[in-house]
Amino acid sequence: MANKTWDAIVVGGSAAGLSAAQMLGRSRRKVLVVDSGSPRNRFAAHMHGILGQDGTPPGDLVAKGRRELEQYDVEIQEGNVTSVSDGGKVVTVTIDGEDSHDARALIVATGVTDNLPQVQGLAQRWGVTVLHCPYCHGWEVRDQKFGVLTTMPMSMHQAELVRQWSDDVTVFTAGAGQIDPGVEQRLLARGVKLVAEPVVEIVGDGEAISAVRTADGAEYDIEVVFTGGPMTPNDAFLAELNLDRTDTPVGNFLKVDEFGRTSHERIWAVGNVSNPMANVPLSMSAGTNGGAFANAILVAEDGQIAVEEGTA
Repeated sequence: MANKTWDAIVVGGSAAGLSAAQMLGRSRRKVLVVDSGSPRNRFAAHMHGILGQDGTPPGDLVAKGRRELEQYDVEIQEGNVTSVSDGGKVVTVTIDGEDSHDARALIVATGVTDNLPQVQGLAQRWGVTVLHCPYCHGWEVRDQKFGVLTTMPMSMHQAELVRQWSDDVTVFTAGAGQIDPGVEQRLLARGVKLVAEPVVEIVGDGEAISAVRTADGAEYDIEVVFTGGPMTPNDAFLAELNLDRTDTPVGNFLKVDEFGRTSHERIWAVGNVSNPMANVPLSMSAGTNGGAFANAILVAEDGQIAVEEGTA
């Protein structure tokens, strides 16, 4: 298919991507949104901590956002971006290996993949009774019996945090490595139980949890498990551009400035794909910010083109 040129292409059609598309559409830009339909929060029934949208199902927010974009010059295409190449005054985006489009600006909002611990019974409960974010879900499971399944040193921060929502917390420390004595002291002082034996199974009927079983056969009375692991940003399609990256406690991510701009002057990365700790409101804010700044760059470029061409 012949290339089509857009002012901007947004890759990813969830909170961050649709926010960027909305800002660009309202700036009278011609925008294409490419969406694979696999947002990170698709496993959760409801979103929380979003002013005016508390308790909204994630899919409802996306559907409403898409409807709002219909009044602007924004098109949405289902598919996966497989590669991006540098064309100088544009970047060329290939969708599903064959459909190519040129864009003067590219907003990447493809999120991350959560790499969950390989523990029997865990994956099927993800987003229901196995959770990662106490700010997103803690209120709904408050005062239940929490277990924290550690996977890395960063997990001990999660262990301290979840104590705010329950006074019955057991931390399974096998995946955390060497525990900082100060952290251990604080946890014990607040009544948190520490278990060194590795976890082998999450036990319960359906999505409910009744116990956590460790390698020595012991079972611990747990109703909710908090966990998280290293994350993989969904940005492999950018590989040939060799964009600058940075290491974080949860993985290696694209390096961006305060506006979400990468080391490539025409590419922005917003939401979890560049900020793994961003919740929905922060991702929406990043998308709005990135879209507005991309438009500002295009405005300056439009002015320079007019000067060079001698047009109004």
